Amino acid sequence: MSEPEEELQEERRDNTKKKTKKTKKKKDEEEKKKKKQDHEEQVEEEEQSECLVLRGIFKLGKKSHDVLLTRTRLTWTPIVPETPTGEASVLQTGVILLQDVFAVKVKRRRAAGQQSGGPVLGVTLFYGRRRGRRLEEDTLHLHNASAEHTHTWYNTLKELLTGFSHRPRYVKVFINPSSHKKEAVYIYREHVAPLFKLADVRTDITVTERKGHALSVMKECRLDEYDGVVCVGGDGSVAELCHALVLRAQLDADSPVKPVKPALPLGIIPAGSTDVVSCSVHGVRDPVTAALHIVLGHRQQVDMCSFSSLGQLVCFGFSAMFGFGGRSLARAEKKRWMPSSRRREYALVKTLARLRPEDCQLSFLPAKKPNRDLFGHRISIMSIPCLSPHTPRGLAPNTSVANGSAALIAVGNTSRSEFVKHLKRYSGSSGQFSFSFVETHCVSAVKIRPRSLTGWSEEESEEEEGDPRTTPIIQAEGQAFPWNIDGELVEIANEVVIRWEVQ
Repeated sequence: MSEPEEELQEERRDNTKKKTKKTKKKKDEEEKKKKKQDHEEQVEEEEQSECLVLRGIFKLGKKSHDVLLTRTRLTWTPIVPETPTGEASVLQTGVILLQDVFAVKVKRRRAAGQQSGGPVLGVTLFYGRRRGRRLEEDTLHLHNASAEHTHTWYNTLKELLTGFSHRPRYVKVFINPSSHKKEAVYIYREHVAPLFKLADVRTDITVTERKGHALSVMKECRLDEYDGVVCVGGDGSVAELCHALVLRAQLDADSPVKPVKPALPLGIIPAGSTDVVSCSVHGVRDPVTAALHIVLGHRQQVDMCSFSSLGQLVCFGFSAMFGFGGRSLARAEKKRWMPSSRRREYALVKTLARLRPEDCQLSFLPAKKPNRDLFGHRISIMSIPCLSPHTPRGLAPNTSVANGSAALIAVGNTSRSEFVKHLKRYSGSSGQFSFSFVETHCVSAVKIRPRSLTGWSEEESEEEEGDPRTTPIIQAEGQAFPWNIDGELVEIANEVVIRWEVQ
């Protein structure tokens, strides 16, 4: 083949490649253009499906805005006059989803001491704004001096908010005045009651007087009158009300053996010393966040455990600790006269000083190993992560509030110094399970059969007696072993079976 012919073929090949590249580029551009058109059509369809309900002009601050209301959101755009040059200015649009709005009120100008009436100034929306894991109350003021215009918007917004049928209108509130620093009544009055009033949530309040008071009230009251139950207290109060709700559901369903899902949701306002249930559910220990979750109708399914001994139900709860956790709580309960922080420190130091392993038989499902003997310091079973200010990642960071299982953590026999290292890791970010003597499992059922010759009553007989008024919520006759179930002391003499129950 001659050189001119070779050059001609190369030129043809180059032209073919260029044409292929152009064709591919054209196809890519057409596909992008089509995707963009489809997206615009989809957005347009969504906007049309939302359907504009109202449109009006309000002042936000000192500027007039064009305000649009649909069935799902409220948006506002500043009204800016055209510039002489005709250049388009960048407009900052604001938006609030109606699912975050919990109250709307007519704003009026009133003189000092005036309780009602006054010239109309506009409409105020109250909504929950998320700041990380927290919810904060925020307001949006829409100023318009026209009474007719304002009332049209007010009535329409009230009607749209009424459409959120899952939001509570009447709740039963239990307040434990003795929890932690006895701040529960103050927390409810200062942080929760004003939000309930704004959201038009009516309340029926019971201030508990003793352990088991909430349980006895729940057995008798008519639950069909309420949209939910609210607990203002610590983890013990929350566990008692969860126990009461499940028992009441079993009674109403005539199902004494099988747990039944409660008919009403439980709202938790943290007012305890650690508040692990509230921290695990809300992600933060904050009464305002908890109250806003309630008024906005947010719901979260949470797994529970049932605790039984010799075929008899002991209680329902979220977490339990046997061994070190149970014994330190028992010592703390005997020193109720001490301040809470000092009492906790005393119990930890005293239990560490007398640290000794528990001899018991441990079995669980799904079984990775057959029934076996455990000679160790601590066994924990938790259906929630158990977050708290002291344990930022939780006592059981490998589980969640509704993952269909519980976490089993077994700490075997080791030296006191190594055990202390293990405990200290909980206050950090990680590493609490990176010890050879610690094992973790994801379980649906656990059975623990203590075999120690020395029960709690015998070990403590040598110690100084504490306040005789402080007794465990459940006491066993004779030799018994202390359990820490949701921060409450329970004494059980025999084997304990813990089963995961979805709720």
